[in-house]
Amino acid sequence: MHRSSRRALLALAAVLAGGAAVVGGTMLTSASEAAPAPSDGTLASAASLERLHRLPPVTDRVFAWTDVHYRSAEAQRRYAVDCMARQGFRYSPPATPAAHTGEDEDQRPRSFGLETAPSEARPAQAAPGEKPPKPGSPEASPAYAKALFGDQGKRVTVQGAHGMKVSRPGNGCLADAEKRILGDGRVRWLQVRIMLFEAQEQARADVERDPAFRNATARWQQCMERAGFPGQRDPLGLPKAPSDAMVKADLRCKSETGYLTTAYTRLAAVQQRWLDANPAVGKDWAALLARQDKTSREVLAGKA
Repeated sequence: MHRSSRRALLALAAVLAGGAAVVGGTMLTSASEAAPAPSDGTLASAASLERLHRLPPVTDRVFAWTDVHYRSAEAQRRYAVDCMARQGFRYSPPATPAAHTGEDEDQRPRSFGLETAPSEARPAQAAPGEKPPKPGSPEASPAYAKALFGDQGKRVTVQGAHGMKVSRPGNGCLADAEKRILGDGRVRWLQVRIMLFEAQEQARADVERDPAFRNATARWQQCMERAGFPGQRDPLGLPKAPSDAMVKADLRCKSETGYLTTAYTRLAAVQQRWLDANPAVGKDWAALLARQDKTSREVLAGKA
């Protein structure tokens, strides 16, 4: 598994645990209609790089954070808070981050190695976690845990075609909150999310066989050799602690050869082919997303 894939897997755990999926993400209508990417000559800004990151349509569905994400997660948070209060417990989860703050950008996998010098890369901001309960407090009691997380033996587990598993509470306030937003589509939503994530991982492997991507990699290799770094076969295969000179050569070669533009554009095409071949996933994704949008608005309006 690529290093970027391991990073993406960690991010997905948080996404599956609470958010809705993207509603305003890029949608390429067919594999042959990939939207034109900016040239690598324009990649001096974070905004330009982000446009490339948003091209792959499957990745966009997995990692984007929009108003619908926010409403769904916030509605679940409020519902769980009220549910716990009805049982006599104080539940204070962190506030839901608003959409369009740039926090989603850090979660998108960097599938093709460095894109900016390490000193220029924006550090990922860790989401605020819940404070551990004080020993002896009601929040530390078994009754509190059962009210929030439900019975361990009733957890719902969904497994993808390639072995990925996600487990969620089957009862308790967290489960009730998810059921309020997703209804009987809760399990299917998890299945769709897993399928999208596994498709993203498979697409990254499949793009290695794409002729245009292979040509871009060959141009990068030749540029690196001219820069004094022969034998470099893949930008993801650089040493864990490359020298400053190697980093500069890598970034310059990517820019001069248009590597990142080609890589993300071809990855987008491969992912779109998967979406075209699996229309039920897109259909269910859209239907379940619309349901979440409707029910989360109801909850936030006080119609619990």
